[in-house]
Amino acid sequence: MDHLPACIYLNIKVSKPILVIKFGTASITLPSGEPDVRIISEIARQVSEIHAHYRIIIVSSGAVGAGKAYIQDYKGSMTQRKAAASVGNPLLVGLYASYFAPNKIYIAQSLCERQHFANRSKFLQLKETFEELWQNNIIPIVNENDVVSDRELKFSDNDELATLLAVGFGAECLMFCTSVGGLLDEHGKIIRNVSNVNEVFKFVKTDKSFLGLGGMASKLTFAKLAARMAIRVVIFGMNQENELLQALKGNAGTLIQPGKSTLSSRNRWLGSGGLVSGRLQIDEGASKALLRRKSLLAVGVTEVTGEFESGEIIEIYSPDEEMIAVARARETSSSIRQNLKTLNFEVAHANDIVLL
Repeated sequence: MDHLPACIYLNIKVSKPILVIKFGTASITLPSGEPDVRIISEIARQVSEIHAHYRIIIVSSGAVGAGKAYIQDYKGSMTQRKAAASVGNPLLVGLYASYFAPNKIYIAQSLCERQHFANRSKFLQLKETFEELWQNNIIPIVNENDVVSDRELKFSDNDELATLLAVGFGAECLMFCTSVGGLLDEHGKIIRNVSNVNEVFKFVKTDKSFLGLGGMASKLTFAKLAARMAIRVVIFGMNQENELLQALKGNAGTLIQPGKSTLSSRNRWLGSGGLVSGRLQIDEGASKALLRRKSLLAVGVTEVTGEFESGEIIEIYSPDEEMIAVARARETSSSIRQNLKTLNFEVAHANDIVLL
């Protein structure tokens, strides 16, 4: 299979690369919201072909659609969506399990919460659990823990969740499955290669599917982050024969070219901005200081947005509104506001700032 890494063909003992594949609601469900067993079976068949060569994470939406028929007088309220997800998750996982089983590949359900990405220790525990699953020939099927989530029901329709896993785990490739098969240009044709995500946002339509919460804008936003972290991103569909396999080769869908990154695993995790609690806008002098790997001082901050505590993740924006870094705040948002004119008041230490 010519899409696989060269190390596979050599007698070199290296860890298999990590592949994260996210399936959106619209791509794996029927118009009624029920899981499309034809698509689920194709996912299992095609993923089984590459399973021996990758450590695979499947992030799957569709739980609400799978379970909403069991909720009386379903109107789509937050409580009803949580209840539908609690019914639909085991149904969906059961389908994946039944179609992977003939290939002697087993799956595990992993329900994640945002706190798993905010705390480095909890994140490492999550990674260790996944490593144990992979060693035992098991593929984790991931979704947000909808039942106890107090925020949006999903991580931006799981696009964010998939990206956090890909960035934090150091994945080689992140794949987004969509019902349209890729990013479409103004003529409805799939754009095959993208080197600069900022240049293709103009092609994004603001509409979204009836069942899904996200859309192409969400995928491109997180694809941009992943590409900054040297992760290859592919947006593809499941409507053509072997489309997942062909997309992984680069023969289908939209390929977003990865950038270069030399960040440590800790800084990749930090750079994912998994639980951004606020943002700072800084002046030109502070921007130049960050580029010289200096700490951020309060005198360089021009605006504080949001409420956050010491230790939480914040975004840092340049004077022209471009996000240039994420950081772990050394002080609370209220303390920073009170000390904007205080000399040598450190907002974020250089070791806790990741330039983007």
